[in-house]
Amino acid sequence: MIKWKAKETGPQKRKSTIDFTWTGKLTPHQQKAADELAASIEQNRNHLVHAVCGAGKTEILFAAIYHSLKAGKRVCVATPRTDVVLELYPRFQQVFQHIAIHALYGGAQNDLQFAQLVLVTTHQLYRFEKAFDVMIVDEADAFPYTFDEALQRAVVKAKKDGAPIAFVTATPSTKLIIQQKKENWGYSFIARRFHGYVLPVPRFQSLWNYEKALRKQKIPIKLEKWVKQRLHHNEPFLIFFPTIELMEQAAPQFQKIEETIESVHSEDPDRKEKVLQLRNEERKGLLTTTILERGITIKNVQVAVVGAESPIFNASALIQISGRVGRNMKFPAGDIVLFHHGITVEMDTARKKIMEMNHYE
Repeated sequence: MIKWKAKETGPQKRKSTIDFTWTGKLTPHQQKAADELAASIEQNRNHLVHAVCGAGKTEILFAAIYHSLKAGKRVCVATPRTDVVLELYPRFQQVFQHIAIHALYGGAQNDLQFAQLVLVTTHQLYRFEKAFDVMIVDEADAFPYTFDEALQRAVVKAKKDGAPIAFVTATPSTKLIIQQKKENWGYSFIARRFHGYVLPVPRFQSLWNYEKALRKQKIPIKLEKWVKQRLHHNEPFLIFFPTIELMEQAAPQFQKIEETIESVHSEDPDRKEKVLQLRNEERKGLLTTTILERGITIKNVQVAVVGAESPIFNASALIQISGRVGRNMKFPAGDIVLFHHGITVEMDTARKKIMEMNHYE
């Protein structure tokens, strides 16, 4: 873990020379949201960006961050998940060049050089106090931030007095929406993915007694068939499990089908490399906990959830997991199957919300 002696505070504003190298083009919906966000930050007004999974939320942030950096402001992008920091860091390095960018998360090396743009997990915000002119909270609905008031206070403590906070999420909590309306924050809503295609709708598939089968070192027939179909079509895949224990019991049986299948979880020191191998087509699939429910993009990935009735798979988590599918313009569709031992209200809610989003223009 990173060790520090005192809380870091922000220096005076300094004008900066920054190379902004992004050459992409925003959709009309993205451009509208980007303009609204930039205007709110310019006015030191809080803002909520509510955009579906795959809407291109990161690209929406670029303009507001660039203008803030150019004005000499110090910007923080905070997120509850280490994997999101790891996903964002190389993208920000590519877009904002000739500027120091820090990525801070548990286990990262501590760089003493001052950075005008800082990407952090929300836990790392404890080390900062009145340090940032602009605070952006990405994946603002994610565990543990949404349930931990200490982390929410750390966000406020880390920014300078009067500095704006922008919250970015595909699944805002009721509390966040109420706060946005009550305090009259800026608000942007995008119901379409950047490529214009609708969100993949999860399908339900019963998988009775799956825990008993996996503990007996046997993959249920329906699940085995699904995996073999992915392998036959050369499609990368993610299979989500409700617990590490069940996942690790199942892993050896999947490796009998395909030796490159591995498991990942929050304490896995090699999970960054394993995800990269899946992205680079060096690995056929990964078994995972909810640690990969967000902040990860794999071209043409297919997704299954084992034990979707488990309480850990609430509607928000299932929407995020479904959002891993169809993110690439060349592969805008794909399979998301929820294997279950009984359909829950959360499963129904997730599917209903996705279908509602698909009806927005």
